[in-house]
Amino acid sequence: MASAAVLTTTLVGCGALDKAMDCVATADAIATSVDKLSQAVSNASNDPTQLNEALNDISTELGNLQDTTDNADLSKAVDDLTKGVETVKTAVDNGDTTPDITPITEAAAEIGKVCTPG
Repeated sequence: MASAAVLTTTLVGCGALDKAMDCVATADAIATSVDKLSQAVSNASNDPTQLNEALNDISTELGNLQDTTDNADLSKAVDDLTKGVETVKTAVDNGDTTPDITPITEAAAEIGKVCTPG
C-alpha cells in the first residue's frame, strides 16, 4: 500500500514537472516569436508579410500554451497576449505597417515570469 502511495505521488509530481517544463518551453517559443515580431515591425517597409507570419507564430504558440495549463495567472497572461495579438493583427489588416506591439511584449514578459520555475 505504501509503495502505491509513493508511486502515485511520484507520478503526480512528474506530471506537474512536465507541465511546468512545457510552460517554460512554450514561453521561450513565444519570446522568440515576439523577437521576430519586433524585427518584422522594424523591417515592415522591406517585407510587410513578415508581420503576419510573426503574428501567426505567436498565435500558434499561444494555442499550445493554453492547451497545457490550468494555472490562473498563466491563463490571464495568455488572454492578455491573445488580445494584444488581435489588436496588432487588426492594425496590420488596416494598413498599419508599424503597429504598437507594446501590449504583446508586456504580456509575453508576464508569461515568462509565470512560467519561470522558482
